This record gives sequence, C-alpha cells and structure tokens, in this order.
Amino acid sequence: MPTLAVVNFNIVCATLGGFITLFGLVSYLFKEKFYLSEALISLIAGLIFSPHATNLLRPDEYALGNPETLETITLYFTRLVLGVQLVLAGVQLPSKYLKTEWKSLALLLGPGMTVMWIFTSLLVFAFVPHISFLHALAVGACVTPTDPVLSNSIVKGKFADKNIPKELQKIIIAESGANDGLGYPFLFLPLYLILHIGYGGQGQDNSSLNAMGAWFGETWGYTIILSVVYGAAVGWIAKELLHWAEERKYVDRESFLVFAITLALFIVGTVGMIGSDDVLACFIAGNTFTWDDWFRLETMDDSFQPTIDMLLNVSIFIWFGAVCPWYEFAHNSVIPIYRLIFLGILVLLLRRPPIVFAMHKRIHQIEEKRQAVFVGFFGPIGVSAIFYLYISLDFLRKITLEGEIRPDAKYLMEVMNIVIWFLVICSIVIHGLSIPLGKLGFYLPRTISHAISSDRDEPEPFHIREHVSEAEHEAEQGLRRRPGTPKSNGIANPFPSRVYRIGRSIVRSNDSESANHTRAPSSQAPLSLSNAPTVGTVSASQRDPSPTPRRSQETIEMIASNELPQPTQSSQLAQPVQSTPRAIRFPDEPPQTSASENRE
Repeated sequence: MPTLAVVNFNIVCATLGGFITLFGLVSYLFKEKFYLSEALISLIAGLIFSPHATNLLRPDEYALGNPETLETITLYFTRLVLGVQLVLAGVQLPSKYLKTEWKSLALLLGPGMTVMWIFTSLLVFAFVPHISFLHALAVGACVTPTDPVLSNSIVKGKFADKNIPKELQKIIIAESGANDGLGYPFLFLPLYLILHIGYGGQGQDNSSLNAMGAWFGETWGYTIILSVVYGAAVGWIAKELLHWAEERKYVDRESFLVFAITLALFIVGTVGMIGSDDVLACFIAGNTFTWDDWFRLETMDDSFQPTIDMLLNVSIFIWFGAVCPWYEFAHNSVIPIYRLIFLGILVLLLRRPPIVFAMHKRIHQIEEKRQAVFVGFFGPIGVSAIFYLYISLDFLRKITLEGEIRPDAKYLMEVMNIVIWFLVICSIVIHGLSIPLGKLGFYLPRTISHAISSDRDEPEPFHIREHVSEAEHEAEQGLRRRPGTPKSNGIANPFPSRVYRIGRSIVRSNDSESANHTRAPSSQAPLSLSNAPTVGTVSASQRDPSPTPRRSQETIEMIASNELPQPTQSSQLAQPVQSTPRAIRFPDEPPQTSASENRE
C-alpha cells in the first residue's frame, strides 16, 4: 500500500532542487539585470528553509542533535567548496601568473594581510567586552582572508565585463585564492600562545618559546611549506599525465572537462589525511596545472566548470542560512546586538580599504584611485571565515583543564561563534547589495532629472496654439525688419506656411493665410522644428525624422528673439540646425556618432 515518506532526504532533495530550478528561471534577471549575487539570494533562501521559518532544512537532526557533529559537517562542506573553488581559480589565471605578478601579490599578501589582521583585531578588542588582545587576534585572523566564492560576484558577469579591467579581475582572483591558505599563520600564532601561556599557563607548560617553536615548525613547516610543495607536485604530474593521455587520444571530452574538479577532490582528501593545508595546496595545484596555459585555453568556452561552481555556491550559502546562529546574535552573553552592528560596519570600512588605498600606486593593476577604493571595499568575508572558525573551535576544544575545556578557551569559542558568523552575514548582505544600490544611485538622479526636464520642455496641452502663435508672430515681425530679406508681395515671409509646435513635431496650418503658398506633400510632415527652413523649402532628404524636443524649443526662442543668422542673397536654402554633441558621456551609453557618419 502506498505510503508517504516525508523523510529528511526527500525533503532536502525536493527543497534544494526546487529552489535551484526556480532560481534558474530568473537567474539572468537577478544577476545580470539587478546585479544581485547568488550568495545573498541563497542565504535568504536558507533562512526561509531553516528551523527559524519553514523548518524544511533541519541541520540539528542531520547531526543527530550533537553540536560538534554539526560543526564537523559544516567544516567538511566548506573544505569541499573551497578546494574546488581554488583549483578553478588557479586554472583561470594566465600562464605563470604567480611568477610574473609576484610583486603585486607579495604586497597584498604580506603588508596587506598583516594590516587587515591588526585593524580587525583592534576593532574586536574595542567592541567585545571582557576579551584580551590575544583573543582578539584569533578572532581577527579568521576574517582576514578575502573569500574566493564571494569574489566571483565582482569578477564574473556583465558588470565585471563592463566595469572592471581584466588585469584587475586577475589580481583579485589571485589574491583571494592565495590568502585563503595563508590565513593559517595569522590564526595559529595567537592560538598557540593561548594554548601555552594563556590563563596563566594552567594545564600547559607556560612557555612562549614552545609556542613559537610550534608555530614555526607545525604551521610554517608542516602546514604551509608542505602544502605548497605537495600542491605544485600534484598539479605538475596531473598536467603531464593529461598531456600524455590527450596526445594518444586516451581521454574523452567529458573526462577532460571534469579533470580539474576531480583533481581538487583528490587534493582535499589526501592533504586532509596528512593534516596539512588543503586549501593552499588546491590553489597552488591549480596554478601549476595550467602553468603552460594549455588547459585554460582548451576549456575557456566550456560551461561545465562554471555550472559546478554555481551549484556549490548555491548549496553552501543555503546551508549557511540554515545553520547560522540567527537567534544568538541578539540573545548572547558576550556582546550586545548594537555593538555587533557597529563592529560589522567598521570592520568592512576599516579592515581593508585603507591599506589597499595606501599601496595602490605600487600595484600596477590598480591604475586609479577609484579602482583602489573598489578593490579595497570588495574584500568579502565568507566561506573561508567559516572554515577558519571551525578550525579554531576544534583547536580550542582540545585546551582542557582537569578534563574540561579551559574557561578562557570556552569564552573565546562563544565570542568567535557569534562575532565571525555576524561578520560573514554583514559581508554577504552589504557586498551583495552594493552593486545594485550603486547602480540605483547612479541612474535615479538621471531619471528624475530627465523627467523634470521633459516636463519643462513640453508645453501645456491647452496652451500649445496660443504660445506658439505668439512666438511665430514675434518672429515674423522681427524678420520683416531685417534688411535684405527676400519679399513676396512686399511682405517678408520666413516660412513656406504657418507652423505650430505640437508635442515633438510641427504640422502645417490650413489657415487661409497659407493658401497662397505651395503645400508640402504629405510625406514631408511632420517636420522637425530643429531643421525647419528659414527661407525657401528643404528637400525631404535634409529633414531629420527624429526631432529633439530641446533643440526644437531653442529654435523657437531664437526665432522669437531675432537671433537667427541673416540669410545671404546667394544662399537659396538655409542650413539645418546641428545638434552639439554632449561633452559628458555616461559609461552605459553607446558612443555618439558624428553628423557626417549619420549621413553616410
């Protein structure tokens, strides 16, 4: 007998598949028209599906009610996403990019990351009560790296193609990929000090020398250097093997396209088993794998890798929306919500923009000050911060005193869980809305100005005939007084027939006064007043079929004030009024063509 199976697996598949399907129907509208990032949309969807709203996604049940298991699931999910993203980021860069652009990267990864770490730590130390500066350094280290997942929203798509130079896109990709793996030294320096000398050294050896030895030996030697060597070796071997197989026609198209993604999975698994830095190893492997630019050029027009990238991005941010401690932001014992808000705003404003702006003259990819402001502001905090958060929580949980987590470590765990999650949410929301709000601020004043100017240019509908008749009468009287004007029956007549301006064109009058003039063919009306003849008639090829309201109004005012140039006796036709090209061009407008090009 058929029964309903409303189990978690079915609910997750239906929810995730349904959302991605519906989002796909309007994805171009949201991402390319409204410039909204898929991370922000997915985060909101995750909140809606979470236990805080519809309860379709139940992370606690998936972890069997164990908070540590839920943290482990989130940590492994972030490792997977970062590993794939960083291999793809390395593949996107041109041949030998790390070698050719090492000076710019050294500035961003050395002084840049250090200042970001110190500034963030100072802000955390100032806003979070009852926290030492050593603990604040651990919190600041988690949000120091910029996120490669969120960076894709500003280096890919129509906005990036139109507004961000290619060289600037490449340096953003390279920095966000490299600094993720290099966050380990900034994080483990305060963690080792907390372990060895924190809380008076209770439960440990109380030796700062041992702390520094562990930092240099384990963090720099085993974690950083080993991961760089391993990633470079695996990437080079994978490149040579793929060359060998492709030359002998052993590999098919599908396996060729998926090769980079499977390489990322292999590195995440093997480096994770030896306990080194799998994130940095993935980025180095991606760069080495495309060192000769062969694989990048072969897959440049392929959409498989961006598709997998999109699926991972949407999935991870839906999960973040479901597991984020939303309730604890306002109900916790470490920091009030108003302090959290000010902390989030100041971190985004002071963490990265000052140092990037100070160094931008030495980074040749940043050519202008506004580019420096852009690169400084768009240093998002995202998946990498959550990755380092759970790395930190796992480390702090092992700092025990008499079988229990040491009090200072326990308090730091709570501070990190609240502050880092809140900073991630702030970055996703603010960076996700910055581009659409910026575009709105750019277009809205122009739209209002255009509407106001259009209202001023257009006459009132019930006074059109009266106003234009007065202007025409004044023009006729003024031209009659001009010497050397051709006359007909002793009276100067500047127009072939009386004209009235209605809207954006003029129509000829049927008054008895114009009966003695030759009527223009019907194909010649309406005529643009900006090209209306002052003497004689104008052929149909000289008329502009798309009149300009402002130019028409200016022509009437010039006629009324007797400011039109006097026609010479040798000229039979008056020259049309030429529109002057604007000196200011907006970046979203096509280039203006000259009058000679239009005639051609």
